[in-house]
Amino acid sequence: MTVPGKEAYGEIPEGRMHSGDRQFLGDMGYRSIIDFLPCYVSVQDVNLCILFTNKSFEKDFGTGVGRICHEVYKGTIERCPSCPVQRSFEDKRVHFSEETTQLSNGERADLAVYSAPILDIFGEVKAVIELSGNITKLKESQRELAVLGQSVAILSHDIKNILEGLQGGAYVVDQGIKDGDMALAGKGWDIVKRNIGDITSVTRNILYSSKKRFLKRQNIHLGSLIDDVAALFSERAKTSATVLETKVNPSLLIARLDPSSIRRMLNNLLSNALEACRADKKRHFHKIMLRADFYDKKHVMIEVEDNGIGMTNATRKKIFEGFYSTKGDSGTGLGMLVVNSVVEAHGGRIELLTARGKGTTFRIILPLR
Repeated sequence: MTVPGKEAYGEIPEGRMHSGDRQFLGDMGYRSIIDFLPCYVSVQDVNLCILFTNKSFEKDFGTGVGRICHEVYKGTIERCPSCPVQRSFEDKRVHFSEETTQLSNGERADLAVYSAPILDIFGEVKAVIELSGNITKLKESQRELAVLGQSVAILSHDIKNILEGLQGGAYVVDQGIKDGDMALAGKGWDIVKRNIGDITSVTRNILYSSKKRFLKRQNIHLGSLIDDVAALFSERAKTSATVLETKVNPSLLIARLDPSSIRRMLNNLLSNALEACRADKKRHFHKIMLRADFYDKKHVMIEVEDNGIGMTNATRKKIFEGFYSTKGDSGTGLGMLVVNSVVEAHGGRIELLTARGKGTTFRIILPLR
């Protein structure tokens, strides 16, 4: 198929173009102009076979001519449910859709797609031209703003609850000091510390999830990091009648990870495990195991196992969704979303083993390098 010539686009009125401009456009040629467009251009036939692409398309998606559209864009043999090109063939009108695609380098991209019919002299659709703009950064900004907006609302509610807890704890401390009862004052101080920890955790999760994070990988001793995190949770575990144990393969020395985000991930997993143990009223003894070992020669495995209340199938399906919480008004639902974000950013994966009434194991598998 030949690319439509200037007749297809209409002549530019003489009065609106200088002679130098005409010379410049003539030297470039219409193919060059299409190649310079800051969008992806393709022409497709009725079978969605690509007949023509511009340089921008070829740069990000590779050679597409002769291939089926959805195979190039998404690597699938199934047509897109809202395919605008197909609709333009059906009704001879311009259509729009938003599609998620995969670039040739493996990165995901969100596209705004417009399709328009190319008619022959009899008014029949011979082909459809598709113009797509990469709106990935715009969509990311929209998602960040949505998360931030929801975060502010949730944070306001949580701060109110935590402030009430702080006030209650401060009152107990005051009463203990006033009566000379240091044991009572100590109980009040424990309440204050617990609420300070809660507001710190909530705020950090919201800050982490409200914007895209870039990893700062370092060579870290994973065993030392795990010991540090476990030490922070040991007192909290004791107050919940829960034993926290760690088991790290001594041969596991250096891994190239982002220590800050791994620490945040472990904090959320251990907090989640403690909540699961507190919620289980049937057992009098609870235990959490934090393990680290080689998964294979190129990957490390971190496990957080508890014998708490476990999850239902419904919870298991939604646990990594933003703002989904099993704690009702006392949870933001951001903790496991952050865990998932950290694992994805490191190129790892999560395996979840759980049974209602028996407990839960989160297995995190991360590349060593």
